[in-house]
Amino acid sequence: MTDRKTHFLARRGDWLVVHGHAVGDAQRTGQILEVLGAPGHEHYRVRWDEKHESIVYPGGDISIRRKEKA
Repeated sequence: MTDRKTHFLARRGDWLVVHGHAVGDAQRTGQILEVLGAPGHEHYRVRWDEKHESIVYPGGDISIRRKEKA
């Protein structure tokens, strides 16, 4: 499920998708390892498909895909 308006409801294990800003830009996908910050000001530690990690502050170009239930 993808919902651009509920990025603040992301949880550990969910997938973060950063959409391209221009036609032809690739999107990036990473798994949320940790939710940081106070409620309403969340940001995420993400492991990207390229295997590096970074801290991401959500914006309008991000959507969340829920972790698949086993």
